[in-house]
Amino acid sequence: MAAVESAALVLGEPRLLKDLPLAPDARKVVTGDLVEALQGVDVSEQDVVLVVDGDPGYFGVVRELLEKGHAPETFPATPLVARAFAQAGLPWEDALVVSARDGHLKQAVNACRAHPKVAVLTGPGAGPSELARALFPVTPRSFVVCEDLGGPGERVVYVRPAEATTRPWHDPDVVLVLDNRHALGEAGWISGAAPGPAGWALPSEAFGDGPGLRPDVRAFVLAKLGPRVGDMVWDVESGDGSVAVECARFGAAVVAVDRDYAASERVRENVRLHGVKAAMASGDVRSTAEHLPAPDAVFLGPGFLGRGGLETVRVCAALGPARIVALATAGEAQSILDMLDEQGFTGDAVRLQAAPLTPRGEPAEPVIVVWGERGAQTPAWRPSRKNRPIETIPAPPGAVEERS
Repeated sequence: MAAVESAALVLGEPRLLKDLPLAPDARKVVTGDLVEALQGVDVSEQDVVLVVDGDPGYFGVVRELLEKGHAPETFPATPLVARAFAQAGLPWEDALVVSARDGHLKQAVNACRAHPKVAVLTGPGAGPSELARALFPVTPRSFVVCEDLGGPGERVVYVRPAEATTRPWHDPDVVLVLDNRHALGEAGWISGAAPGPAGWALPSEAFGDGPGLRPDVRAFVLAKLGPRVGDMVWDVESGDGSVAVECARFGAAVVAVDRDYAASERVRENVRLHGVKAAMASGDVRSTAEHLPAPDAVFLGPGFLGRGGLETVRVCAALGPARIVALATAGEAQSILDMLDEQGFTGDAVRLQAAPLTPRGEPAEPVIVVWGERGAQTPAWRPSRKNRPIETIPAPPGAVEERS
């Protein structure tokens, strides 16, 4: 408050500047773009105060100010996310916090599909209505919409996504997107969503007796798919859903697609067995693709080969994913690479064969994996001019020196 009372210039949104006790000669600038409003302002000869919500160092203006060369002194209030969860009466150390602002709505929606407790910081064009339209009706969630937290117009509304698409909203700050079955969560040791899996490329036995990918092939496929939080991955015709399960364990949102009813049931059973979140779409991906959430990465498993295989690649590539990985026969590999090249991907292929070292082990049949990455660049390697020698730290007296 002392900073506000002594300021020569105060900037902020109208609702935040209302009734502030400014000095009689202080200048007030009402704006929603604080950094832009600071252009040309001499902050070295006068006290300038920016008034913002919550903690400006948490998805806030501090980062932009530092990038512009300013060195702000910060007086944080309670973060908006903390206030939102307090209003909902829930602990939030296990919540995933994302921002849907500045073009990140798609990633925020995918995070909500994959995780049971997500706080979404909203903005124009990325509010409760947009979140609800993307999630409803496939992903069952509850919304806690928080408007003007800590302000005179504070309102906290509990709604279902269907209702959120039709209600008028007044400058919402945060939307809590909750799976009510798991909203309480479990006690842990780390803030945010649970850490990634301790191991991956699980053994074949982890997915039953049905047809599926060998662990060595699956490990390579996962490396090329690169599933992350905020990504949407399609697992198409993989047979047992093992790729879908492993991608979900990395925190990605997943849709498994299969034409075969028995395979679809096997995928559902493996999803339940491993306790992950994945949607199941039954049918041919060529006809169902336009009804599914847009993918960031696509895996085309053994089931897509043969009937319409190349057309399946074309349909998926045309949707604009960043990465496509496919199994192929020797005769189809080059055709798939050509198709990926036509669609703007940088493609490559490899033949994988594992030879077990156990006495009874039989060499596995070779598998050809084709992949493409959109916008891939291969930087030329250059030795660093800043290489430093490895330092040897002397052991304290009486200590046992560890060697490797």
